[in-house]
Amino acid sequence: MTTLAGFEPLSPAERSLLKSLESGQFDRLGDGSLPAPDAADRTIRATLLRFLLVGGPDAPRPHEKGIRVSGALITGTLDLEGCRIPRDIGLVDCRFTAAPIMRSAIVDTVFFDGSTLPGLVADLLEARGSIFLRSAAVSGSVVMPGARLGGELVCDGAALTQRDGLALDLERLEARGGVRLRGTTARGGIRLGGARLGGDLDAVGATLERPDALALDADGLIADGDVVLRLARVTGHARFIGARIDGDLDCSGADLRRPGGAVLTLDRAVIEGAFFLRQQAAVDGTLSLVGASLGAVVDAPDSWPGPGDLLLNRCNYAALLDCPVDAATRLDWLGRQEPTRWGDDFWPQPYEQLARVLAEMGHDTDAREVLIQKERLQRRARRARSSSGAVRAILALNDLLLGITVRYGHQSLLAFAWLGLFWLAGAGLLATLAAQDALRPNVPIVLRSPEWALCSTPTTKRLYLPSLDVTRPGLAAPGQSQLDCYLAQPEGQSYPKFNFWIYSLDALTPGLETGQQDYWAPDTRSTWGRIGRAYLYVHVLVGWALSLLAIAGFSGLVRSR
Repeated sequence: MTTLAGFEPLSPAERSLLKSLESGQFDRLGDGSLPAPDAADRTIRATLLRFLLVGGPDAPRPHEKGIRVSGALITGTLDLEGCRIPRDIGLVDCRFTAAPIMRSAIVDTVFFDGSTLPGLVADLLEARGSIFLRSAAVSGSVVMPGARLGGELVCDGAALTQRDGLALDLERLEARGGVRLRGTTARGGIRLGGARLGGDLDAVGATLERPDALALDADGLIADGDVVLRLARVTGHARFIGARIDGDLDCSGADLRRPGGAVLTLDRAVIEGAFFLRQQAAVDGTLSLVGASLGAVVDAPDSWPGPGDLLLNRCNYAALLDCPVDAATRLDWLGRQEPTRWGDDFWPQPYEQLARVLAEMGHDTDAREVLIQKERLQRRARRARSSSGAVRAILALNDLLLGITVRYGHQSLLAFAWLGLFWLAGAGLLATLAAQDALRPNVPIVLRSPEWALCSTPTTKRLYLPSLDVTRPGLAAPGQSQLDCYLAQPEGQSYPKFNFWIYSLDALTPGLETGQQDYWAPDTRSTWGRIGRAYLYVHVLVGWALSLLAIAGFSGLVRSR
């Protein structure tokens, strides 16, 4: 219809609307509350509303504030596709019998607060202001892909229901403000893929339900503010692949549930602020941060997902704030990853990243423990890849030695502790050899001397000396050992003294020449002497091995690459 007369006869509600058109005040039909589906006294035809909004030859001029109606039953389709409406549209607490169509329309601000709608079609809409759906009940899809808003989309407290599809489609939305879903209940998907927000995506206390599919699709989202899922309840998959968030992503107190599937995916997302996961937040499903870049992590152990449901490979973050930073707690965090579940045997980067952050925060000891655990797991994965049992055995022995001696190069000073332990053991054994008379000089000229030979014979007996072709009485007093006898002789009194501390250190330390080994040796004619000789071979080899391992550890040669 192109004239007002064509709408005759007008309903009482339509006459009331025309009377208040120029006032700029809300025309409250009845008590202004949501009308019943059969409230004939509150009926306004959608075509009349369109005529008043768009204008005609005899159309009354609305107030500069636009049309404002509350409590109306709007029948038919409010079709504003492609229209230019330079005033606000306020249809509050109204009941629509058909979904309004605002495709490609140019409007100011639109209010559907408290209204009941079968849906809303507003793709490519341009609004100089905001779109309000506060406490609205929408039983179909709100379709706004490609829309451009000078303000924000506000759906606080709304109930959006489209179980078989998208309850709210905001793909490629551009808004100078944000999207507010505080306390919203969405039974169906919400899509924000490729959207650009100048403010926040605020879903504090929202309930999003789409158990078997994407409950929140925000791939490629760009938000200049925060993404807030604090105290939200999400049943389904919330996905932010490749999103860029200049503020925080706050999941404090959120309840995220999708058992056996992905529940929160932040792969390759860039979050300039912090990622919050604390205050009794619950994650039942897979939390993936693969390739994500986070300004900081603020979490609590009781909010982490279960074993196997955490993916941190290639995730970078600058700090751990207001949360546990001890190695035991953080290794439990990393230990919730199961790379084998995703076709890999081990992910070293999460351990390296954690160690780097802990070191930058001044927790050097914890950082070292993280790197040691990384080496242990990485070497275990390397052994598992080998198809040869012999190779696995050799690698296991090598890894065991590196682990207990220099902690895979991350605690190289431990090699000196082992050197000290072997020094004490060697000194104890050498002291025992001395007490058991199981030592002898290690100089050939002494061992061939008449005095050494005669000291092996008691004074009551005589000994033939082939080198001198004479027979002489022995020199050893009753109960005196050959060594004690020799040292008591004038020829032996100038012989270097035995020191079991220096001898042990000399044998253990490559390059240390104290002369003890040159002058003394275990006497292999006795059992203790043979034991001492065998041990000294081990003692020398251990000294060389530990010294080389310490050098290799300090140089980083033994660490996995």
